[in-house]
Amino acid sequence: MAREQIVVGLEIGTSKVAAVVGEIRADQTIRILGVAMTPSRGVRKGEIVDVDNASRCVRDALADAESSSDVDIRSVFLGVSGSHIRSFCNRGSKVIPEERGEIIPEDFEEVQESARQVQLPQDHCFLHSILQHYYVDGQDEVLNPVGMLGSKLEADFQIVHGSSKRIGNSIRCVRDLGVEVTQPVFNAVAAAQVVLNADQKNSGALMIDMGGGTTDYIAYTHGAVRSCGSLPIGGDHITNDISIGVRIPMIRAERLKTEEGSVLLSGEAAQGRVVLKAEAGFAGCVVERSMLNNIIGCRVRETFELVKRELEAAGVLHYLGGGLLLTGGCSLLDGIDELAADVFEMPVQLTHAHAVSGPASAFENPQLSAAIGLIKYAQAIQPLEEEKPIKKLFSRIFSR
Repeated sequence: MAREQIVVGLEIGTSKVAAVVGEIRADQTIRILGVAMTPSRGVRKGEIVDVDNASRCVRDALADAESSSDVDIRSVFLGVSGSHIRSFCNRGSKVIPEERGEIIPEDFEEVQESARQVQLPQDHCFLHSILQHYYVDGQDEVLNPVGMLGSKLEADFQIVHGSSKRIGNSIRCVRDLGVEVTQPVFNAVAAAQVVLNADQKNSGALMIDMGGGTTDYIAYTHGAVRSCGSLPIGGDHITNDISIGVRIPMIRAERLKTEEGSVLLSGEAAQGRVVLKAEAGFAGCVVERSMLNNIIGCRVRETFELVKRELEAAGVLHYLGGGLLLTGGCSLLDGIDELAADVFEMPVQLTHAHAVSGPASAFENPQLSAAIGLIKYAQAIQPLEEEKPIKKLFSRIFSR
């Protein structure tokens, strides 16, 4: 009998640490019970560079999440990111014994394990093996091979992997606080659970989650993941560009970006000037909007072009009939959807988490897409958990 379950999604980002407490109800709906976001320290480009500082930020976020949800947090699904995360497609196969002839569930497990028999880069570990398609004796588009007659079962999987040490540093930040990590999950895989619907995945869609230190992406075609990855570029790089270009402190550059910035190089958004008032330690200055927008637009365009290059290499760019969906903190930049449409030559939609209930300020915030998606991911793998406990990351690493 189904029962309610409390799940916590934790994302240790470059600019923020986000913790979301959700309840998976008996009717399989998800309700957000509590949300916390605290400034992040000790993280660069999505990776831990100072464990002590990062742990303190995680502790503050979890404490705030406990207070807002009235839940005692003992375990989390941990979102991870960083340029070390890569993916590729690989096919697994299993010859069905002639005396049996019929495909059974155990055959699928062996096919999945066969697909994972690949040589990963040194110090890398598996994060996900995401099913794409089944094949029975060469017949494709098989939805469920269990019970079918055949002599050979094959399946394509998208293998997502990353640096075990870098992922391990994120896990250590949590475990040092006495909180268990149920499973590390790539942020793009998590965010896609609540940003993309089934129709978009089936028609082919690209999701880009542009945060403070990384830009994560994931592309679906025919309902399956075809490519995903992470670039070490995000909103903090835009802020740094503004700081250098305008010659103002980073704190003022961040405010200028969020309050006045745009990627549009023409029209009203690029007209006039912005007057920055003098403050303690800052003499003030006047900034031309055209110059500000040019700085922001150049960095965002470069980021999108790098993602586009990755998708062209994977051969999926021309199969994205569902268009591009933008989320993450940088999706709040004025005009970013117009720039994305120009670069990718496809319809672009600004979006946030869907299919959950609770405070609208939580799920309508694009900065929380990955953290909320972790709860949806936990719900999606529940049937797998009931059959077989999740294998912890470190046990996978040491077994290799």
